[in-house]
Amino acid sequence: MPRLAFAQSFWDGYESLEKPVRAGVRKAMAKFHALSAAELHADKGLHLESVEKARDPRMRTIRVTDFWRGVVLAPDDGSDVFLLVNVLPHDDAYTWAAKRLYSANTATRALEVRNAVALDELTPLYETAARTAPRLLFADVSDSTLRELGIDDQVLRAARSLVDKSQLDAFATLLPEDQLEVLQYLAEGFGPEEVYRDVVAVRRPADAPAEPVEDLATVIANTSARIRLVTGPRELEEVLEKPFAAWRVFLHPSQRRVACRTSYGGPVQVTGGPGTGKTVAALHRVKHLLGRSADGRVLLTTYTNALAAGLREMLGLLLDQDEELLARVDVTTVDAFAGGVVRARSAGVPKPLGDREQRQVWEKTVRQLGLPFTARFLAQEYRHVVLGQNLADLDAYLGASRRGRGTGLGPARRREVWRGVERFEQSLRERGETTHLRICARAAELLAGGPAPYAHVVVDEAQDLHPAQWRVLRAAVAPGPDDLFLTGDPHQRIYDSRVSLGSLGIGTVGRSFRLRVNYRSTEEILAWSARLLAPVSVDALEGEGTDSLAGYRSLLHGRSPGVRGYATRHEETEALVERVRELLAEGLAPGEIGVCARFNLSLDAAEEKLRAAGVPVLRVKGQTERDADGVRLATMHAMKGLEFRAVSVLGVGEGAVPFAREVTPREADPLQHEADLLRERCLLFVACTRAREALSVTWSGTPSPFLPEAA
Repeated sequence: MPRLAFAQSFWDGYESLEKPVRAGVRKAMAKFHALSAAELHADKGLHLESVEKARDPRMRTIRVTDFWRGVVLAPDDGSDVFLLVNVLPHDDAYTWAAKRLYSANTATRALEVRNAVALDELTPLYETAARTAPRLLFADVSDSTLRELGIDDQVLRAARSLVDKSQLDAFATLLPEDQLEVLQYLAEGFGPEEVYRDVVAVRRPADAPAEPVEDLATVIANTSARIRLVTGPRELEEVLEKPFAAWRVFLHPSQRRVACRTSYGGPVQVTGGPGTGKTVAALHRVKHLLGRSADGRVLLTTYTNALAAGLREMLGLLLDQDEELLARVDVTTVDAFAGGVVRARSAGVPKPLGDREQRQVWEKTVRQLGLPFTARFLAQEYRHVVLGQNLADLDAYLGASRRGRGTGLGPARRREVWRGVERFEQSLRERGETTHLRICARAAELLAGGPAPYAHVVVDEAQDLHPAQWRVLRAAVAPGPDDLFLTGDPHQRIYDSRVSLGSLGIGTVGRSFRLRVNYRSTEEILAWSARLLAPVSVDALEGEGTDSLAGYRSLLHGRSPGVRGYATRHEETEALVERVRELLAEGLAPGEIGVCARFNLSLDAAEEKLRAAGVPVLRVKGQTERDADGVRLATMHAMKGLEFRAVSVLGVGEGAVPFAREVTPREADPLQHEADLLRERCLLFVACTRAREALSVTWSGTPSPFLPEAA
């Protein structure tokens, strides 16, 4: 009986298909599974047909609807595995199939595809220009080295015609994925050994044959990380019914090396830009750790309730809702975990205050004591120095380092600060209240006195955690192999947390990995968004040195972001309504469209106009039902952890982004001023990189100084 596999190229386009076409795909695939090999070739319903003048003689098409065809790679070696690679309108399907050539990569052994016709047409044009170029892009890399890295003859010829990275970008959509990534790494300055380790070795199966083979079934097996082989009708229906959900936990080869390594000697750090799959790597690490023992408990944690709810949902999907395995994993925020520890071991737990309420207490403290500081300054000093270093008394504060604080304080002024700290904490005790960070500090003390409750701790969005939160996580697991697995991106740090992980007993030297390939957003969205952070440097996750987006790229391409200003907010909102209507007309579902702004006030106006236009909307506050109908409206902070096919970012104007009230005046503290501006830049970067295919950024009046166009 024929077996059917689905290529990533099929999934890339499946979500954008209209519902009748998706229904046709399901019907055709179900019929495919019901036929024998002989019946498949003879059946008139599927219309399995060869493609005339195809570069790959295995190319076939099958009927999906009257006007749509599925492109299938058929076996020519007697095996029974067919690969569905695309679904396109009738004429486009034949044109697309005729130009593509599938082959096995000589290094990774994986199945790969190229636009062979376009490569043959484009390469001679670049060869002509290359003859007079002073230097070629890969002049320092020998042919033999390129071949060892999996570069075949056709791609080698193209590579030898390239002068710079922009020309490589022009070839990007034509080249096989593995070979493209090898060339991109080399072009970014990585050495052949690094490229072999980070690209070839992680994509090549451990049991791959010593010599390349071309039989389709074996090559598909070697590409299991990117190809889904369906074994029966029930699995087929589940995969096609919720394809996006299935691929949200799909582990790409560049992530497999860090997520599925048998064991690490200590804490592990995984960084990477938006869309590189850090969260997916964290989830697969949890699954891997669960499989190593029958009873070890795992804490999977993050910063906010909404992110924790998303992790819980995706972990259930990854573990096939296995109740026994899920019972061994606690998925929660760090603050909630710390609160649970304190409640379990103390008679009563004071109520934690939010940031706004804390500011009010600080303002009252300043007035009562007549302190020569602003409430904002004291709140920051308390957060970064007192709680950051877990200082318990005045002597400790007098001797503490204030690195990162831009206002010098002598002993006398430090005593004044400490008076404020004592009054602030006394006020909270009198009210029966505290802060989340104080609860974390208490939980860390309680855990230090007994056996650690977890065998492993996995942390997502680690860049936003405060030292007090790190201390409770360090105490939650005994130091040793596979204790802590951390994922994060310093460029998405939207809360003001400064951490030196090494000083907290979380050393990741020799166990740090960077993911560089974005599997979510197009290169056009990625490149534009990266320019938001180009003028600044970003501290590394572990607190030492800086982090970089160098080498960060996407394999997807699409339209350039739309960036436009309007005279008034009314005009900007009217343009948003028209843009959403266009997206809906293109076939996007309302829930695939996200609208965000710095303030809820801007979203109120957008919601009113969209509803008046008959567009369903849904405000995002915490976790939202994925299947609920409506265009999603969210603040920039609430966009964290979300993704949409199209995103519109509103109100990116001067005074709003950055929000003046959230930025410390330069004259008050120059270092905090710069830190606040960076946090606001990162917030805009996060909002823009939630878009997968289309991004719009608008403002009224004067644009934000962060926008590249404004600069």
